[in-house]
Amino acid sequence: MIGTVYKSTGSWYTVKAEDGSFYNCRIKGKFRIKGIKSTNPVAVGDVVHFEVEKIGDETIGIIASIDERKNYIIRKSVNLSKQTHIIATNLDQVFLMVTLNNPPTHTAFIDRFLVTADAYHIPAIILFNKIDTYNDEELLEVKYLAALYRKIGYTCIGVSAKTLKNVDKVKALMEGKTSMFSGHSGVGKSTLVNSIEPGLSIKTKEISKQHLQGQHTTTFAEMFDLSFNSRIIDTPGIKGFGIVDMEKEEIGNYFPEIFELKGECKFNNCLHIDEPHCAVKKALETDKIAWSRYKSYVQMVSGEDEHYRVDIHSEKK
Repeated sequence: MIGTVYKSTGSWYTVKAEDGSFYNCRIKGKFRIKGIKSTNPVAVGDVVHFEVEKIGDETIGIIASIDERKNYIIRKSVNLSKQTHIIATNLDQVFLMVTLNNPPTHTAFIDRFLVTADAYHIPAIILFNKIDTYNDEELLEVKYLAALYRKIGYTCIGVSAKTLKNVDKVKALMEGKTSMFSGHSGVGKSTLVNSIEPGLSIKTKEISKQHLQGQHTTTFAEMFDLSFNSRIIDTPGIKGFGIVDMEKEEIGNYFPEIFELKGECKFNNCLHIDEPHCAVKKALETDKIAWSRYKSYVQMVSGEDEHYRVDIHSEKK
């Protein structure tokens, strides 16, 4: 039988078969995906081949193999090993939820997320959440950031999970696709998902006032079928976002505004940092490139990564 993994708890997997039936499954023996040292060889979104067995009064599935993934999102394992933990696979798009405060989302985090998504061919959409809570000055900041990223080519939407502002726009983008919502804990992922599909009743928690950070309500990824021909993957909150498997010479290719200018630099291998006659640094002087974006680029090229990594992967093209 063939099915899609909807939930993983570490040792058991909930798989939806092609006929719509759900099975509790285990993996067959010990196997690993080639090239991935992961703590969980099977993840939400995987298309798997499994056999059904009867054990006493219980029917369980045994997963024998996994189809090739078009992409996947991973995090560094919580222990001190060099292993990773795969959160979800086979995504059509990722929504990055951003809040100015409560908790704050810094542009360095946004830029790392966008670069990695772009490098591995996963369309990313920025949702500025909680806009119903901002004062006039904060709304101007949101408009500035949205204009900055729209100019680069990203879709940006201001939303309010509580007042339902622009939730219909998000639903329209989700139709017919498998989407994942990501961002710091506390940005309102679960609240927004519940407003998109109230019947799901995904758990939510209040922000920690002491640290202005969200409390983790999701400890593992889980996929849900929605009423409007869509699927959503709810994931744990992300504290940081880093990049792996990317040479410093190629990072600029995933900053659209830098990639557009690289051909005008004097040197073909220009890193846009110390080289003379650099078109990128010249563009900075005329505000054609935002300083926040350039700062993020320099941090990534110099390897000043965040301590807690989460990365999106697929076969590069």
